[in-house]
Amino acid sequence: MIGLSVNGRDIKTSVEPRTHLADFLRDNLNLTGTHLGCEHGVCGACTLLLDGVPARSCITYAAACDGARVTTIEGLDEDEIATELRTAFNREHALQCGYCTPGMLISARDLVIRLDTADERSIRVGLSGNLCRCTGYVGIVRAVRSVIEQRREQGILPVPGAGRKQLGPAGSGNAAPTSILASTGVLNVSQSPVANTATGAPEQFDHRGPTTIPDFVPDKVFDEQFTVAHSSDKVFEMFGDVRQVAACLPGASLTGVPTPENVEGEIRVKLGPISAGFRGAARIERDPANLSGRIVGMGSDPRSRSSTQGEIRYRLVPIEQGAATRVELSIGYSLQGMLAQIAREGLVRNLATRLTADFARNLDRHLSGMPAHGSGEQPTPLNGIELIAGLLPAWLRRIIR
Repeated sequence: MIGLSVNGRDIKTSVEPRTHLADFLRDNLNLTGTHLGCEHGVCGACTLLLDGVPARSCITYAAACDGARVTTIEGLDEDEIATELRTAFNREHALQCGYCTPGMLISARDLVIRLDTADERSIRVGLSGNLCRCTGYVGIVRAVRSVIEQRREQGILPVPGAGRKQLGPAGSGNAAPTSILASTGVLNVSQSPVANTATGAPEQFDHRGPTTIPDFVPDKVFDEQFTVAHSSDKVFEMFGDVRQVAACLPGASLTGVPTPENVEGEIRVKLGPISAGFRGAARIERDPANLSGRIVGMGSDPRSRSSTQGEIRYRLVPIEQGAATRVELSIGYSLQGMLAQIAREGLVRNLATRLTADFARNLDRHLSGMPAHGSGEQPTPLNGIELIAGLLPAWLRRIIR
């Protein structure tokens, strides 16, 4: 449950932790003036005011805005500066298709408040986070300059920093300690994933150790399975030892002391020039009666500014009169950040297939009394280039067919 003010109206509602502010406003409150463009915090179409500061709502979690004051373009209908800017935009032909205009007006309003003079370079720099594919920016800059000049001539002085009283991401000091993400212990409220107004980039997860990991709805789900020549009881017992499971998973390592219900760890991945180490925590569930279980986790990589949530459901099926086991997997995930732009569904699915095969081979070796990748060795990162090279023959065969 979160509570926030939207355009002066107090809102109290429940929201999924993964829901972005822009989606919450558009889908739940029908405030469609907040536009979605790139959905990566780059184009600026989704810009709104968060506690009076321009912020990217497409990369800001709604749950992180608990206790904050949100103002969308609809909330500026009676605003004096926004009214002057709309008039100037119309006069200077500063809009064509209009898709970028709501975000552009909000960023321009911030410049009108805080710039000393109508300096063209300062205006262009200040609007560099808002992209327009129509106008060439000339009319936009002219409109903003005219409003600043008129207000300064009227003796209206600039407000240093537009009234900001603290450093840090917009809204970072307003989330209540009882917010949804803070209650999970996975996010530090002072470092909640709100858009950084300087870079438009999301803040990263700050893990607090083993804790309750929330359920989520994966963006993508696919199935895998493999067979090992060992009994289901033996495999299920081994799956209950987190250390042994991590030893069989390429690129995985533990970063804390695991318990039967929780684990902290890291998975290292290398995709071409990009190296990522997703560090996080997971919740473990086991059902001995049905020889099944579930692992739900979330983590982030500060270097690539990417975050992920994942879920693995498994079921063990005895085969060959109990002498062997078929391991059935359902893998779901959601990925955000830089890696989400290159890790397309087909690539992730193919990499997971190879990763599953490596895990199955290591599992069989471990159950046979042989080490998976050497006791105490530093785990080798999961190398995407090597995996892709191994998958090329299969891709070529499908293309030829």
